[in-house]
Amino acid sequence: MPGLPACNAPRPPLPGRQPVSPIPHPPPEATVHGRPDPLSRERSHLAASRSALRAMREDAEALDIRDVTANWVNAAVLQSQIDERIKSLADLSHTPLFFGRLDYLHAPGADQAEGAEGEQFYIGRRHVHDSDGDPMVIDWRAPVSQPFYRASKKAPMDIALRRRFGYTGGDLTAYEDEHLSDADEAERTSKLLQQEIERPRVGPMRDIVATIQPEQDEIVRSGLGGSVCVQGGPGTGKTAVGLHRVAYLLYAHRERLARTGTLVIGPNKSFLHYIEQVLPALGELEVKQATVDDLVAHVEVRGTDEAAAAVVKGDARMAAVLRKALRSHVTMPVESVVVVRGSRRWRVPAYELEESVGELLARNIRYGAARDALPQRIAHAVLVQMERAGEAPDDRVQDAVARNSAVKAAVKAVWPPVDPAKLVLRLLSDAEFLAVHAQGILDEDEQKLILWSKPVRSVKAAKWSAADAVLIDEASDLVARTHSLGHVVLDEAQDLSPMQYRAVGRRCTTGSATVLGDLAQGTTPWATRSWEEALEHLGKGDAVVEELTAGFRVPREVIAYASLLLPSIAPGLAEVKSVRESPGSLVVRRADDLDAASLEACAQSLRHEGSIGLIAADARIPALAKALEAAGMTYLSPGEETTPDTRLTLVPASLAKGLEYDYVVLDEPAAVVDGEPDERTGLRRLYVALTRAVSGLTVVHSAELPEQLGG
Repeated sequence: MPGLPACNAPRPPLPGRQPVSPIPHPPPEATVHGRPDPLSRERSHLAASRSALRAMREDAEALDIRDVTANWVNAAVLQSQIDERIKSLADLSHTPLFFGRLDYLHAPGADQAEGAEGEQFYIGRRHVHDSDGDPMVIDWRAPVSQPFYRASKKAPMDIALRRRFGYTGGDLTAYEDEHLSDADEAERTSKLLQQEIERPRVGPMRDIVATIQPEQDEIVRSGLGGSVCVQGGPGTGKTAVGLHRVAYLLYAHRERLARTGTLVIGPNKSFLHYIEQVLPALGELEVKQATVDDLVAHVEVRGTDEAAAAVVKGDARMAAVLRKALRSHVTMPVESVVVVRGSRRWRVPAYELEESVGELLARNIRYGAARDALPQRIAHAVLVQMERAGEAPDDRVQDAVARNSAVKAAVKAVWPPVDPAKLVLRLLSDAEFLAVHAQGILDEDEQKLILWSKPVRSVKAAKWSAADAVLIDEASDLVARTHSLGHVVLDEAQDLSPMQYRAVGRRCTTGSATVLGDLAQGTTPWATRSWEEALEHLGKGDAVVEELTAGFRVPREVIAYASLLLPSIAPGLAEVKSVRESPGSLVVRRADDLDAASLEACAQSLRHEGSIGLIAADARIPALAKALEAAGMTYLSPGEETTPDTRLTLVPASLAKGLEYDYVVLDEPAAVVDGEPDERTGLRRLYVALTRAVSGLTVVHSAELPEQLGG
C-alpha cells in the first residue's frame, strides 16, 4: 500500500503539476538609501517561505487517491495519512517559521551531508522546500542544524555566522549576529535569546527550539537505543528537553517509532494539558499522553489509602508477594489423562504430566503463556505414543488432541485461569491467604497495614485505591505480557513508587525511556531516594544519568531563596545556578489580613504582562476563591488556558508541580508545609511552590516563615 513520506522530509513536486501558489524568491540583498538592508531581505525570505509552506499544504490537499488504492481499507488509511500531513503543514501565524540562520564557512568534507562554501541555512520548526524541492527552511532536528545550538567561539563547527531572529507576533522585527570565525569579536550573551526566554507566558507551554542550550541539545539528540535520566532543578528546562527529545527521535527514527509507538507520561491531567501543544507545534501529532493512573486503569478507583499503607503497597516487594500468590494456583497432577480417539485410548501418566508442569514452572514464563503451552505438551506426549504405535499424526492431530475435553479438564485442574483483580482482592481481604504468600517478604505489621478492615464480596464492589490498581497491573503482567512501546517519556518521575516504576517499565521493556525529575521536588511519602534505585525498578539500570544545573527560567534571586531549603530536603543535591539576574524579582511581605494581602499582590502582578499564579495550601483554596469572587477578580483552575482577559490562576500547592507562571503570589508558606504529613514532604512542597515564577515572586505570610527561610 502506498504511504506518505515523513512530515518533515523534503518532498518533490507532484509529476506534471505546478504548485498552486507562486513562490517568490527573495532578492539577493535589499537596500535602503543605497545601503544593504538585511532585515528587509530576511522578511522577504520569511514571506517566500510562508508561500512555499502554503503550496506544500495545497499539494497535500489536492492529492487524488482514487486510482492508487486497492480497496476501501487502504484508501481510508492513506486518507488518514494525508489528513495528518495537512495538519502538520499548518502555518501558525504567531509562531515563527524560522528563528535562526547559519552561514557555513567552508564546503564540508565527504562525511558531511549538507552545506557548501558560503551556503546559508535557515533553521526552523519544520522543513519547507520550494517548487524545485530545494530547502528554504531546515528542520531544527537535521544534522546541518546542530551547530545552531552547539557552535561557539572555541568550537565554531565551521560556522562563519550565526544569526538569531526576533519576532513580534508573527512579524520578523530584529536580528542579531555572532561572527564565530572572527577572533577579534568578543563573545557576548544574546539579548534576543534572553528576550525569548523571558517572553510572557499566556496559554499552554511553548516549545524551546529557539533557545535550546548546548547541554540540553546533547540530551535531546542522544540515540534511541539507550535510556536517559535527567536530574534537573526548577527552571532547567528538563520537561522541554524531554518533549524535544521525543520530537528528535521521531525525526531520526520515524518509521520504527510509527510501528512501536511513543508515550509521554505526566503526573496529572492539568500538567498534560499544559504541555499538550508543544509537540503539535513541532509538527508531531501522533504522540500519546497519559498519567500512570491512566496506564493501570483496570478497575475504577474510588478509595484512598493511608500514607503508611500506600507505602507498603507501592514497595517493590509486593511484586514477589503477587508472584507467589499467583503460582500457588498451580497444583501438581495426581491422576493420569486418558484421551479417547476413535477406538483407541491414549494414557499420559501423572508423573509425565508432573514433569511437564515442573518444566513450565522452571522456565519462569508468564502464567497465561504457560497455561496455553500445557495442553500442547500433553498433546505432544500423546502423539509420541501414536508414532510408537505406527501411526503418522500431523500438527492437525496435535491441535485436536490439545482441544480434547479430557485435556482441557486436566489443564483447568492443574493450571486454572486466574483473574488479576480477583487475585489482588483475595490478598487484601483474606488475612490467611496474605500471610502465607507474604511470609518472609512482609512483616506482620506491614500485612496489617494493607489488609482491608471489611471483607469485600466482589471486584466491582471494592473501593480500589490508586495503589491497588498498580498491584492489579502487576498481576495482569504476570498473567499476560504488557504491550511494549518504542519510547516512553516519564516526567516528574521523582514522585513514583517502586511499583509505579515497574508499571511504566513494562510499557518500554523492548524500547527506551527518558526519565525526567528532581529529587528535591519529591512530595509523596514514597518519593524516589536515588535515580539509580528508581532506574532499577524501571528496568533501565544501564540508563545514563545527566544533571542540568543551569537555570534559564527562574530568576537568580528567587532560586537562591528557594535553595535555602535544599540542605533539609535533598542534602548533597547541586543548587541550580540561574543565568538570569532580575533585581526586585523577590518580595517577601508580612500581613495581618492574609486574604486581602494576597489579593493585593495579585492585583499588582496583573499590572505586568503575562500569566499570574496564586499558589496556596490546598486547605486555603476555598477561602481565597471566595475572596477573589467577592473582589470581582476572575480566575482559572490549573490546566485551563489563560486569555488576555483572564490571566490569574488559583493553584492548590498539590497541583503546582511542573507549571510555570510569569508572576507568582505564594500565600502562607507555613500552611503549605503544614498541609503535608511530615515536615520534609511539606518543605519539598514549598520548594516546588517557590520555584514556579519566571519573572517575579511575592511571598505573603501572616504566620512565621519556616526557619530554613529565616523565619
